[in-house]
Amino acid sequence: MPLKPEFPETMLGNSKMIASKRLDQLWTRLERDPTMKALYSDFLNEYESLHHMEEVKEDTDLDKGYYLPHHGILRPDNKTTKLRVVFNASSKTSSGYSLNDLLYKGGVLQEDLFSILIRFRKHIYAFTADIKQMFRMIELNESQTRLQKILWKNSKSSPIKVYELRTVTYGTASAPYLATKVLQQLALDEEKNFPLAS
Repeated sequence: MPLKPEFPETMLGNSKMIASKRLDQLWTRLERDPTMKALYSDFLNEYESLHHMEEVKEDTDLDKGYYLPHHGILRPDNKTTKLRVVFNASSKTSSGYSLNDLLYKGGVLQEDLFSILIRFRKHIYAFTADIKQMFRMIELNESQTRLQKILWKNSKSSPIKVYELRTVTYGTASAPYLATKVLQQLALDEEKNFPLAS
């Protein structure tokens, strides 16, 4: 993640308390809605099984880093994603700073819409694609996963566990830039092996 040098990580205050309060609020909602509860648990279980998040062991300093509060948006009419879990990297810590305050957003790497439309009309056929879980396909540097901690428990009365998200996370300021940059870099790196694709 592209961290601003003028905002060292030490400027982040305590974020665990707000994340814990939001988790309690989330569980109050999940207890009222069994469908959402099942979808939320399935989502985080899949996240863990794909190694996109990993439980933090007790021997590490649990107070260091940044805890992302999270909540779910239920979309029952959506065919593919009934529940979207939102990670809030803009949540302020006790010092008044959030993770997004410490991150560069990155530049705009996509071509402007006009150029895309002109090129789109140039050929007889056009292909589109959707990269499933695009941000989650990009691993973070291991030294930065402490900046993406979440709290979770399997039931309202279960003990809280701490996890670190190991991939680029939707909701962080730099996520769109990083995803586009990775695609462009892959095209450059693989140009010799796949000249037509790059």
